[in-house]
Amino acid sequence: MFRSPAMGAFVGMVIVFAIFAMFGFARNFLSIAGFANWMNFASTVGIIAIPVAFLMIAGELDISTGAVLPASAMMLGISVNHYDVPMWLGIIMTLTMAASVGLVNGLLVTRTQVPSFIVTLATLFAVGGLTLALSDFLINNTNVSMQSPDWAKALFGTRYFGFRSAVYWWLALIVVFWFFLHKSPWGNWVFAVGGDPESARNAGIPVNKLKIWLFILCSVCTALAGMCQVIQFNSAQSATFFNMIFFTIIASVVGGVLLNGGFGSVAGVVFGTMTLGIVQQGINYTDIDRNLSLLIIGVMLLIAVLMNGTFQRLATSWSSGKKED
Repeated sequence: MFRSPAMGAFVGMVIVFAIFAMFGFARNFLSIAGFANWMNFASTVGIIAIPVAFLMIAGELDISTGAVLPASAMMLGISVNHYDVPMWLGIIMTLTMAASVGLVNGLLVTRTQVPSFIVTLATLFAVGGLTLALSDFLINNTNVSMQSPDWAKALFGTRYFGFRSAVYWWLALIVVFWFFLHKSPWGNWVFAVGGDPESARNAGIPVNKLKIWLFILCSVCTALAGMCQVIQFNSAQSATFFNMIFFTIIASVVGGVLLNGGFGSVAGVVFGTMTLGIVQQGINYTDIDRNLSLLIIGVMLLIAVLMNGTFQRLATSWSSGKKED
């Protein structure tokens, strides 16, 4: 347990939570509403952060999420509200568009050997620019309002006990992704590809196909988060979400995922996301200057990077010790 890659993230989350609970107690940080506030924020980041972490474990990076998120929201809003496309068809079209972006990312990375950071950086600006241009061309506006049918509102855009629908989607995905990474053979492939791609290829693992599917998974999950947002708030805008890029990467790194791949866990990413949510939203319940939240996140990220190497060595030594026994 203490050598788990999630242990450092868990300890960090407990410390951050205790600090904000102490300073925010008088402003109801510990109330259900306070808990829901930072969980609602964390859910949007969390839905995207886990597949982003999968890519990082596999040795790749996807920063195009910052453009896929608004593109998905705008596509659903424009198709349903301006062209009277049925909601279910609009959802399928939106997920297909996002999967196409992921497919392009995956094909470019695996076929050209260009670093995934550069490929997805190009996709980020391409999708962002295309979203702005098409929105202006189709509806003569870069923002869109949206009214959803009751079933879509109930699934993607309402609150239950103060928590947005996105929180429940996030919890369900955590279970699915945990099984995928830690209990299925595909999870072992992800670790193997991130640890040593050549050895993984020699062992018969379809490295390129696996990476392509991970890019598609990342884009589709980003589209899910975008759909939840537009249905929840009844509006969307074309502006690229640059903050989302950093939030997902920070949540992954704070959660114990190594930037050079081969190491990480779903639980760690969840703890990292919750820590980010507490800092971002919890600060509103304290007298701490909100501008200091960025400083806190920066320090938190630095400490996480310094600690991750230690937890990796502990985990590795523990595994070696078990084999020797």
